[in-house]
Amino acid sequence: MSIEQQINQLRNELREHNYNYYILDNPTISDYEFDQKLKQLQELESAHPEFYDANSPTLRVGGAVTKNFETVPHTYRMYSLANSYSKEDLEDWEKRIKKMVDGPVQYTCELKYDGASMSLTYEDGKLVRAVTRGDGFQGDDVTTNVKTINSVPLKLKGDYPDKFEIRGEIVLPFEGFAQMNAERVAAGEEPYRNPRNTASGSLKLQDSSEVAKRPLECLLYSLKGANLPVSTQYESLEKARAWGFKVPEVATLANSITEVLEFVNYWDVHRHELPYETDGVVIKVNDLQQQEELGYTAKAPRWAMAYKFKAERVATKLHTITYQVGRTGAITPVANLEPVSLAGTIVKRASLHNADQIAKLDIREDDTVFVEKGGEIIPKIIGVDFALRDQASRPTQYRTTCPECETPLVRTQGEAQHYCPNTEGCPPQIIGRIQHFISRKAMDIEGLGGETVALLVNNGLINNYADLYELGVSEITPLERMAEKSAENLVAGVEASKEIPFERVLFALGIRYVGETVAKKLAKHYKNIDAIATASEDELTAVDEIGSKIAESVVAFFSEEKNKAIIDRLKHYGVQLEISAEKLANQTNVLEGNTFVVSGVFTTVSRTELKKLIEDNGGKVSGSISGKTNYVVAGENMGPSKKTKAEDLGIPIISEAEFLQMIS
Repeated sequence: MSIEQQINQLRNELREHNYNYYILDNPTISDYEFDQKLKQLQELESAHPEFYDANSPTLRVGGAVTKNFETVPHTYRMYSLANSYSKEDLEDWEKRIKKMVDGPVQYTCELKYDGASMSLTYEDGKLVRAVTRGDGFQGDDVTTNVKTINSVPLKLKGDYPDKFEIRGEIVLPFEGFAQMNAERVAAGEEPYRNPRNTASGSLKLQDSSEVAKRPLECLLYSLKGANLPVSTQYESLEKARAWGFKVPEVATLANSITEVLEFVNYWDVHRHELPYETDGVVIKVNDLQQQEELGYTAKAPRWAMAYKFKAERVATKLHTITYQVGRTGAITPVANLEPVSLAGTIVKRASLHNADQIAKLDIREDDTVFVEKGGEIIPKIIGVDFALRDQASRPTQYRTTCPECETPLVRTQGEAQHYCPNTEGCPPQIIGRIQHFISRKAMDIEGLGGETVALLVNNGLINNYADLYELGVSEITPLERMAEKSAENLVAGVEASKEIPFERVLFALGIRYVGETVAKKLAKHYKNIDAIATASEDELTAVDEIGSKIAESVVAFFSEEKNKAIIDRLKHYGVQLEISAEKLANQTNVLEGNTFVVSGVFTTVSRTELKKLIEDNGGKVSGSISGKTNYVVAGENMGPSKKTKAEDLGIPIISEAEFLQMIS
């Protein structure tokens, strides 16, 4: 047998033993025998580097050092999940689903594991990339560290597709977490707070050999890719398991919400028997074609819902109420608490939201309060233990002046929050607006973080986001913690932001109520900043999904001279304030005023591409048929009830080819 054959044989043997041990939990050789084979392979690879394989089992031990984790875009966006807390929530969700899809709906119920979300990409059966969730649009490439996790297959088995992604959670089992903490305490170090944060932090360690020492596991649950060999979510779990992934066995099919709740209620009690942290159940429409038909909202899939287990609640002392100022001038009252352990973290502060919430719950300083941490990451106060209240206690008097600049606060009729009107002289508002401008979903300026923004403002170098484009290396370098290389990176990052597309620039401007989705709608409709700036409230509300509140805010923003001046400066610096010619070339108004419903399976273009074509040509896509629908684009297997409804309403049903002819 040649050296190359020996190396390949050992690699295959070790992969199989690794699969038996970490995936099947059924080892067929002893740890000693495994270690001896691994040692033999390491020696052969070291002596014969010409046979190097990036996915060799020997790389599990780590050793590579990553100084900076590269940010990469996700091919398929990683959405959040909508949350539910009651039977009524799930029943309402089911009603919405049944309005949009035909036929019986079956659900896959899976446990929601509390770890660090991860997307793995495989090509020709080999792991090529592991990326964190990040903001859902892009994340950090942590491939080197993830390769050290034994339950992540480096090479697949069976009939896997040529290229696909699989999503899951990197978790730290309770047993391994306890062992890590025992070792830290024995070494005189602080123990880690909870498994989830420890797992997440492990992925960003620079030395992969340190990651390899941690007993992390990877639980997979979702396939993404083109032409995958599955038609249901449950089938995708079985396929992934057959290809070598660690897919939790705890999953079931349910034919009704009643059956879903049986699964939920069972695991709400028995989850404490599991080796990992869980905080709920994820319910998905099982049929992938139905999933595609249901589509997504701006933040979450319509075909999935997370049911959260009952929140943990603790009592603690509220020492003081302080007030924070946001970038819009909104004042948020904050409860400063006696530190208390809650759901694996130490809680010291909780938002009180607004004056009405304080009055409603009658929250006062020195009260003993009940704190909860349910579906939200941020803890909230849900009540007061009145039996422990001091008789001399007096109701909370809400602050009347800004905590930062002492300007009298204002509260508009119908608004829940108080505001500081000193937009130009209140430091947190100035800093907050610039921090929003540079954020990842907005201008995404590399080399510039929130702390650096505060440093630049406090040193008088910038006062608004247009000032960023005049910064020079020589001005920045003298600042504390700013070496020449950091200053050069900052200036380069600002320069690169001039290529950010118009819709993200519009979002970055920080116009009240203009979030990512609204910014895209406005950019697409008006094409450039000048058209938006001169639009009236009536014209703005005529745009799809733009209400009077948004329209009023947009008009108010562009009516202020200081904002006009900033926009003029951004134009001068070359920031993208109109849709690029390339994008415009692919857009028309040929479908303007028409609403389409898309149903069935398509052959020339995918359903997603078809919806994009409708929107790019001025049309609107709706999920359900109504009197406002102008056309139904029907593919193969169109739902019979949709077909009947369209015929009853006299709505034209056109084929994929007929639709493409409309826009040709």
